[in-house]
Amino acid sequence: MPPADLAPQGSAAPAEAPGPLLAAGTSADVFAIDEEHVLRRYRGGRDAGPEVELLQHVVAHGFPAPAARHLGGPDAELERLHGPTLLQALGAGEISLHDAARVLDDLHRALHRIAAPESWRTPPDPDWPHLGGSAVVHLDLHPGNVILTETKGPALVDWAKARAGAPELDVSSTALLIGEVAADSDGEYSQAARALLAAFLAVTETDPLAALDDAAALRAVDPGLMPGERELVTRSAQLVRALVQVASRPEDEPPPPQHGTA
Repeated sequence: MPPADLAPQGSAAPAEAPGPLLAAGTSADVFAIDEEHVLRRYRGGRDAGPEVELLQHVVAHGFPAPAARHLGGPDAELERLHGPTLLQALGAGEISLHDAARVLDDLHRALHRIAAPESWRTPPDPDWPHLGGSAVVHLDLHPGNVILTETKGPALVDWAKARAGAPELDVSSTALLIGEVAADSDGEYSQAARALLAAFLAVTETDPLAALDDAAALRAVDPGLMPGERELVTRSAQLVRALVQVASRPEDEPPPPQHGTA
């Protein structure tokens, strides 16, 4: 996804920050501490403890994610991962679309083999689309959140939305996120995102439609979305369904008619 919510590296840090502002997301800021550590601070005062607990859990199971330590309240000290994001590597032509799709799929597979801690397995509210799943799901797994490190290989960051759930919901969420960029006809990255989405749908063995409606419902109420971006959620879901339909059609079956063309 285009890193539109990231601040330029080296930006001036606010008072009491340990170092330069490295990134500013929708709910948290990341500051440099030194070459090995960063501080992740939630702006709204959200307790970072549960997120650190989950990060420590997945790292203990060998998953490539930053080591973490809770500093109290909204602050967490995270291992500083060095390397380009998968998005940056795609933009620079350093990795193919097919290989990038494989990276996303491999991370899903590895993560979903990890059972969530018992304390995470109760849905936070009755409307949460739990789908009976008890795996760790990230729900924000896209190229902008994957760092290609030399020490860990592809590593996953930004665990603010992670919880226990069904793998299908996680895969559908990734497809939906990529599809939003592809569905933005005015976006610079739309064609590349469409190709990446098609490649991801081709390599995943998890049904991307199984939880697409639930993923879209969650995405539509994401407080980080702008009004215009919310419209892309529906268009993205339609695109995902269309690409899955095309991929599943027998080779000798003609494509459906394209309405509105000569």
